[in-house]
Amino acid sequence: MNFERSISAFARAKNVIPGGVNSSVRAFKAVGGTPVFMRSGAGATITDVDGHAFIDYVLSWGPLIVGHAHPAVVKAIQTAATRGSSFGAPTEAESELAELIVTMVPSVEKVRFTSSGTEATMNAIRLARGYTRRDKIVKFSGCYHGAADGFLIAAGSSALTLGVPNSPGVPKSTASDTLVAPYNDTAALEAIFAQYAGEIAGVIIEPYVGNMGLVLPRDGYLERVRELCTQHKALLIFDEVMTGFRVARGGVQERAGIMPDLTTLGKVIGGGLPVGAFGGRDEIMAYLTPEGPVFHAGTLSGNPLAMAAGIATLKLVRDDATLYDRLEVLTKLLTDGLRELFAKHGVPHTTAYAGSMFGFFLHPGPVTDLESAMKSDTALYAKFFHAMLDRGIYFAPSQFEAGFVSSVHTTRDVEVTLAAADASLAEILASAR
Repeated sequence: MNFERSISAFARAKNVIPGGVNSSVRAFKAVGGTPVFMRSGAGATITDVDGHAFIDYVLSWGPLIVGHAHPAVVKAIQTAATRGSSFGAPTEAESELAELIVTMVPSVEKVRFTSSGTEATMNAIRLARGYTRRDKIVKFSGCYHGAADGFLIAAGSSALTLGVPNSPGVPKSTASDTLVAPYNDTAALEAIFAQYAGEIAGVIIEPYVGNMGLVLPRDGYLERVRELCTQHKALLIFDEVMTGFRVARGGVQERAGIMPDLTTLGKVIGGGLPVGAFGGRDEIMAYLTPEGPVFHAGTLSGNPLAMAAGIATLKLVRDDATLYDRLEVLTKLLTDGLRELFAKHGVPHTTAYAGSMFGFFLHPGPVTDLESAMKSDTALYAKFFHAMLDRGIYFAPSQFEAGFVSSVHTTRDVEVTLAAADASLAEILASAR
């Protein structure tokens, strides 16, 4: 494919934007080449500025569970825009979206909106510290909870692809209150609780990790994390910014039957617009200002356009009785097909899927944590990514990201994708001989 206009657009962007992008993973540093600049999206397809169409499995990194430019979501945004884009005052739309979340996410009794997932996790941590009157937070290596200082320690997502998981600019004092454990390792978490008994305010975890690729918990792991938090009177925070409404209507907590004390949300609840949220039990949320002492504010929190898009999206999700069954079947079809093709071509691999999320690593696995994920053949992934791009398939431009399926992807889309994967792997392996 000729990406002439993308190349020109990237050169222009680099003149005024650091690195030419506004989120690091978009720079294609993990796969090489020039970022593809997009012009439009419709359904399961995106089109770049050169006019190339791609079947999209990134879906804006997860929010677009009903696809690009769904008519109901577009209409909701347009209608809201005619009434004004922002007021800095409460609107009824905030309550309507909050009511939808409370009825769908099992552990959430009250919820506060923010403008991003980073803000949601940042405020959830502040709330956990204020509620428990403790300072230390436990996170897990390879889990990404946004770009706040306290999370950029053994982080996932684009922090991995940049090769600087411990970002310069994070104060040592901040890092000292963030304790890091390997994901899926109960003994390590038990040891941290033993060493810092009475000091840990909370444990924040991606219950299904999507930011080092898709890594699922071992049997009994999340249950043990819950037990340890309860035992030590620390709050358990499920970061469901990515998994919320993706793996089930109520997220991982519904699917696994494990109730966190706080939940962070984003992506799907904004239907493609910037939004985040954090919620939990009434008694904990009451610690937020103006009821309690823990400060939270944001000029664009509960923005009317984002609320409208979120309401439309969650109503579509709520009212489609067979949605998650269909998504799971389609995601399994794609994941099983990729696994069979990797095996056919002799490519070491391991795959995973849950609900409408999927992932694959180009090494034999098992992949259970950051250390095992990092053994992947990233050079081979880069070749596979570009070969698929040339065949009209848009996967994440990094080995260390989950993929997504939407309600408007079809069996035919999966068949086209698998045919492209077969041809791509044959081409890559032939060129290596």
